[in-house]
Order: sequence, then C-alpha cells, then structure tokens
Amino acid sequence: MKAAFSVYYPSPLTFASMKFLFIALGAIIFNDVAAQGFLQEQKESARVVAAFKSKEDTLRNQFVQHGLQWPPKQVYLRSFKYDSQLEVWVRNNNKDQFKLFKTYKVCALSGALGPKRIEGDYQVPEGFYNINEFKPYSEYHMALGLNYPNASDNLLSDSLKPGSDIYIHGSCITVGCIPIKDDPIEEVYILATHAKNNGQDFIPIHVFPVRYNVPKSVDYLLKVSKDDKYYQKFAINIKEVFDYFEYNKKLPIITVNSKGEYVVF
Repeated sequence: MKAAFSVYYPSPLTFASMKFLFIALGAIIFNDVAAQGFLQEQKESARVVAAFKSKEDTLRNQFVQHGLQWPPKQVYLRSFKYDSQLEVWVRNNNKDQFKLFKTYKVCALSGALGPKRIEGDYQVPEGFYNINEFKPYSEYHMALGLNYPNASDNLLSDSLKPGSDIYIHGSCITVGCIPIKDDPIEEVYILATHAKNNGQDFIPIHVFPVRYNVPKSVDYLLKVSKDDKYYQKFAINIKEVFDYFEYNKKLPIITVNSKGEYVVF
C-alpha cells in the first residue's frame, strides 16, 4: 500500500501576499541602507569622525541623565536673538512631546531685531526654517544650513537679492548667522546627524526675536518696535508658534499666505 500524500499549491492570494512581503522587506532594507548611508557619508569627513569620537559618549550619558532615548530620533532647534540662546529639543516619535535637552549660548549677534530682508543687511533671519545642509568643513569649523529664504521671505524680501548662506556654526564671528563656538556646534551637528540618520529629513529651526515669556526681553522688543507697525505685526504673528509650542510641546502646522504672513494650525 502506497503512502498517501498531498501536494500544496499556494493560492493566488498567497502568492500576492508573498510578493507584498518581499516588496515590504525590500523597502525596509533600502530605507535602512539609505539612512545608514547618510551617517557613513558624514563620517567620511575626518572632522566629523573626530567630533563623534570626542563628544558622542558624553552626549549619550547626558541623554540617559535626562531620561531620553539615545540616539535622538527627532530634533527641534529654536533660537532667541536678544536672549542669545539656541535650544535643542528631542523626541522619539510624532506622538511624543518634545523634551528640552540643552540650551547653548549664541556667542555673537550681528544686525538688530527684525527679519532679514536683503543681502548685506547683516540681519539674522526671524521665522521658521529647516536644516537643509550639513557642512563638516565650514570656514567656521562645522555648520548646519538654514533654508533661508523660505516661502515667506521670498514674498517679503528683496526679489533680486534676499540674501543666502545662513548657518548655525562654530567660531564666534557672524555677519548674519548663529555662532555657538566649536565644541557646541560639534554636539548639535552630531544630534542632527543622528536624527537625519534615523529618518528625520525635516529638522525644524525656528528663530525668534526674543523669549516671549521673559518680561525683560519682551520690554526690549516693545521698545525696538514702538515706531514700526510692520515689525510689531510680524513679531505678534510668529509669537503664535512660540505660544503653541510652549503649551503643547509639539509643533503646529505652519503655512504662508499670499501676503507672506505665517498661518498657524
């Protein structure tokens, strides 16, 4: 008597499921390789390698002390011109609130309070930007570029020469950038590199004239803008984002209307 046996033929649904599985796995592998590729690309720079070697362990320990998960998944930067501060906030995913990791001193400021509107005005921009360039061999040690001019600036700034090349960088010299010296920029650069490596393509950097919750700073802003109705309106407009973040520890959706004004949702 021959032994009974059966042959299993996968159904079309099974083949479709297998195809989907292979595609999904391929996408995961591709994305992981692409992300790791950015980190490896940065580490082709001897300056970046040296920064990681001297700073990464310390940053990891500081994250543990703050109850934060290393390496950072998402980073948010905000700077205050009059208060000379650059904050770094981090979180693990879109559902979490941001937590403050560290506040760095901005060591020099060119220009005055108010947005940048033309090339050569020495102004530090005010508004809402994102990091669009990692520059390991900057003239000012290392640098992270801001996407100035943004959509609002393109409407409100000089149409031919709005200016460009705005960075957070090392050293303590500026003609419109945000300098924080060499050691701090290495830390911020590492944090931003890890965030991008973990899939955060859009790293926001918000630049405010003052800390709106510090009376002395607000008084100075009122003094500077007392004869400038346009700047008063602009300062109130961007304060909406500051207030939203202070209350929610999350970022709002920000768009720009036809007048170049920021619209917050």
